[in-house]
Amino acid sequence: MVDTFHIPKVDARTQDCITDEQAQFFLDNGFLVVSHVLEGEELARIQAEMMQQVELGMAGQNDDPDYMYGKGTKSGTQVFRRVEYVIDKSDPNKVLLGHPFILRSVEKLQGPNFIPTWDSMVLKMPDEGIIVPWHRDAEKPEGCTDPRPIFNVDFYLDPSDLKSCLWVIPGSNRWTRAEAIERCRREGFDTSDAIPVPLEAGDVIFHDIEVLHGSPSGDGNALRRTVYYEFRPGEIEAEFGPHTREYLSLKQQVLLDCLKRRAEADYVQDKEPFMYAPTGEFALTETVAPSTHRYPHREYWRE
Repeated sequence: MVDTFHIPKVDARTQDCITDEQAQFFLDNGFLVVSHVLEGEELARIQAEMMQQVELGMAGQNDDPDYMYGKGTKSGTQVFRRVEYVIDKSDPNKVLLGHPFILRSVEKLQGPNFIPTWDSMVLKMPDEGIIVPWHRDAEKPEGCTDPRPIFNVDFYLDPSDLKSCLWVIPGSNRWTRAEAIERCRREGFDTSDAIPVPLEAGDVIFHDIEVLHGSPSGDGNALRRTVYYEFRPGEIEAEFGPHTREYLSLKQQVLLDCLKRRAEADYVQDKEPFMYAPTGEFALTETVAPSTHRYPHREYWRE
């Protein structure tokens, strides 16, 4: 474990967006921690809604591909580990997508034409969290020279300690693919060049899709629920995919709808709402209420 690495303190209560210095830390290291993003009634509502999803998953949803399971290392039984499309499954998660601190920070890193893509919840079930081996979420598209990052925003609904927290390898987002593959091939969950990132409920991690991260299997761990929203620069997605151009337009309308829902929510007190104002080919000339908030990825892959 790396003992001397300094993580900057970013507090969403005292600023309305990440600073230039904090943005540079993220670009250099592949992750950034922001505390106190979710508080009070908003946090409580999301926790309650996602506990309903935990209960559904524990009851067994083997016929629904949105609910995913893994083999528990202690019991050997199927253990609930992930659920997809959580924005569609929860109104508070729709409101969450419109969070102004998050969207201003995404815009700072990706520009005005950012697109929300994936949304899910990943779990460490009590006392038997499924191991997440060292990995990159994905690689930047081959041939892409755009320096803007593709990244996830990870909303922590429960505290995480050394038994359940995420581990990251700072700076590995700048490694070559070969270097990342070699590191991931090491046996066991080696943390010699990594740091743990314990958090409190309501805290957030921004993590680049290319930063190496993971977490060991749980033994005596408490429940850890993390909601993930991924964002991509529209220009990169339009040129390289993997989604079609139609998908990007649909997800822009989902974002507009979620911003409207946040403005109408009586349990959030944002000082200033975020204004989504994409430009160029991504500029919006009309608002169309989405018929759904769930657009299955496989139906919008490029040929």
